[in-house]
Amino acid sequence: MAQKSFDVIVIGSGPGGYIAAIRAAQLGLKAAIVERDRLGGVCLNWGCIPTKALLKNAEHMHFLNHASEFGFTIPKVDVDFTRVIKRSREVADSNSSGVAFLMKKNKIEVINGTGVFTAKDTVEVRDANGKVTDTLKATRGIIIATGARARTFPGIEVDYKKVITSTEAMLQEKLPESMIIIGAGAIGIEFGYFYNAFGTKVTVIEMQPRILPVEDEEVSKELERSFKKKKIEMLTETRVLSAKSVGKGVEVKIQDKKGVEKTLTADLALNAVGVLGNVENLGLETIGVAVERGQIRTDEMMRTNVPGVYAIGDVAGAPWLAHKASHEGVVAAEHIAGHPTHGIDHGSIPGCTYCQPQVASVGLTEKQAKEKGYEVKVGRFPFKASGKARAIGETDGFVKLVIDAKYGEILGGHIIGVEATEMIHEIVAARASEATAKTLMHAIHAHPTLSEAVMEAAADAYGEALNF
Repeated sequence: MAQKSFDVIVIGSGPGGYIAAIRAAQLGLKAAIVERDRLGGVCLNWGCIPTKALLKNAEHMHFLNHASEFGFTIPKVDVDFTRVIKRSREVADSNSSGVAFLMKKNKIEVINGTGVFTAKDTVEVRDANGKVTDTLKATRGIIIATGARARTFPGIEVDYKKVITSTEAMLQEKLPESMIIIGAGAIGIEFGYFYNAFGTKVTVIEMQPRILPVEDEEVSKELERSFKKKKIEMLTETRVLSAKSVGKGVEVKIQDKKGVEKTLTADLALNAVGVLGNVENLGLETIGVAVERGQIRTDEMMRTNVPGVYAIGDVAGAPWLAHKASHEGVVAAEHIAGHPTHGIDHGSIPGCTYCQPQVASVGLTEKQAKEKGYEVKVGRFPFKASGKARAIGETDGFVKLVIDAKYGEILGGHIIGVEATEMIHEIVAARASEATAKTLMHAIHAHPTLSEAVMEAAADAYGEALNF
């Protein structure tokens, strides 16, 4: 077969891969994407987008159960759970179609199959049977954007029916009466919130001392209080020794911090203990790409140790976030094109958890800042003191700012509460533009808005909060 030549080849079409291809095309490069499944990758099809559709349903369910607080009398609500799931799939399908449109618009060739390196500038495309269907050559660079999959541990017997991953969790046709969630990171917490909202008895197991262990400690404690009110059981400092399908349900054997073992039962168990990069069967060993602990090693320009080969997104390591992948894709494409670009500052990537109350953060936690030797000022503002939050009936949570006492630099921002994932970007933009906490404090915020809480938190750090 004839060899096809491109300036840039991208392996994988997730939020990192398709964005990298588009940016390369914008810069005048001839680009191709190799994709073995659906355009949009895990994020659009099985992750970020469909899960947010499900979580919106959960928000509506929460409102219906508390409608009387707003003066509405609503009879008992019947839930068509199959329709709930179907809506999320429709949203995902629509987004995947949108990516296909963008590929055509930007004249990016999409080649179906699995991409395998045979040389640092050459990729074979193979079908599901391993047959080579295309041979592609890149004259400028190749970007690996193959994403990640659910991580499993010995003893957790994932059978994708009763002991499931996040993919199966969003495809259940019947609402389970009970579910055990292994792992209290963002994935576990979001699914815990979703299923609890529809009446499933949820138990969350976390080996660390608190849920959402990467977040600021005060935020984790606040979310734990909120979840307890929702009757979600949380077992922290607890190890999972085994999880397996037994009869019509599952058995999960656990050990608490005192060494006491116990066996829990439920309809389903969700394995949510993180992800592992898709580094296998790509021919990386053929060209000598360095892989460490299931992720490809890269520099700030997303270059691997092999000249002309780049890696972005989940396959390049934590944080495993779609917006991080997209940003890395832009940097890689611009670097390949010789366009002025900047490196990746992984310390300024916002993290979001879309349960209710929502959690969002950027930068250092208070503990991390102190460990790095900073003398810090901390400002807080609770949403219960916010007029807008009271008006909309969402007073759980707070804004917390961690500030360098010497220069006023915003070291970190942490929000738990309604619309936290939207509000965080004011702090992200402030950090990116090197604004100080006093800049936030003196910026006039519209009233009444939730974002006033950011201004008030900054003022609180200097003893000048006016509404708290």
